[in-house]
Amino acid sequence: MSLEEARKKWEEIEREDAEVRERMADWEFINSQKPLIRNALIYYIKTGDIRRACKLARMNIVDFRNLLRKANIPVIT
Repeated sequence: MSLEEARKKWEEIEREDAEVRERMADWEFINSQKPLIRNALIYYIKTGDIRRACKLARMNIVDFRNLLRKANIPVIT
């Protein structure tokens, strides 16, 4: 597999993961959050970058993971 093929495959996997997170998310719960938290949740849904989303939310990773559970957002690894 060439580097370009690997990059395209990785991008496809990331796009599919984002679609799953978006589809499963409880948007009513997400939209009821304060802007700081809401934006961090949306950032996580789109990117899957939990560390940066935690920083955006100003939360530690344990509390943010609990918030993801409440929002029904899966953590895809």
